Amino acid sequence: MQVRDKVVVVTGAAGGIGRALALRFAAEGAAGVVVADLDEAGANAVAKEIGERAVPVRVDVASEADVAALVDTPFGPVDLFCSNAGIIGGHGLDAPDQEWSSLYAVNVLAHVYAARAAVPSMIARGGGYLLNTCSAAGLVSCPGDAPYAVTKAAAIAFAEWVAMHYASRGIKVSVLCPQGVRTAMYERGQEEDHLTARAVGASGTILDPADVATAVVEGLAAERFHIFPHPEVAEFARRKAEDPDRWLAGMSRFIDSLTQA
Repeated sequence: MQVRDKVVVVTGAAGGIGRALALRFAAEGAAGVVVADLDEAGANAVAKEIGERAVPVRVDVASEADVAALVDTPFGPVDLFCSNAGIIGGHGLDAPDQEWSSLYAVNVLAHVYAARAAVPSMIARGGGYLLNTCSAAGLVSCPGDAPYAVTKAAAIAFAEWVAMHYASRGIKVSVLCPQGVRTAMYERGQEEDHLTARAVGASGTILDPADVATAVVEGLAAERFHIFPHPEVAEFARRKAEDPDRWLAGMSRFIDSLTQA
């Protein structure tokens, strides 16, 4: 897909990767960008940066009604729906049930709501595109954060399901799987010296959100299912698939090295 002249929705667009995507899509010539976020002031600011081809919308992606309303845009039918909003947990076995529920709602169900809202009209018009931000954690887990690892894996599984069932009806799907990105989420983890942030920092380059947006534009143009801003993630996933026992043993040693440092 080329973004030029397309109508795009981006959730979680007030900052970080979402903001970078919204700005880049506008720069690529999108006909309209819906800048959606729970942070209304942040969404307004990003839409103002873009100008008349953007509209800000306050959205709670844990609400199906809120997500469904996003496809009713002033620019016309949605061509590309970027379900990008996500949250972290920060706990392991001690994660409370409410944390599991919150991450499941935002990191998994929000993708389901987006597909329910966008796919039928896309099919009616001959096709469309879903981009789901799922994280490298969905493929190779996430030290220190069980709910995040599990929900991101579920998000990838759902995207695979949609791709398999709707490809013949014109629906394209990509999952964005970055590793370390310089966002408020990552910086907060660094400040708290959280195990997840230490693991990410030790695993590869920390990219700027704009670099991720560039990888997305290239991935959409090639219509690749996996979009890897960090190429090493593909190698990690390959090693895991080839020898799961060896991979698990290596991850265990890696985590031990981080906790003992």
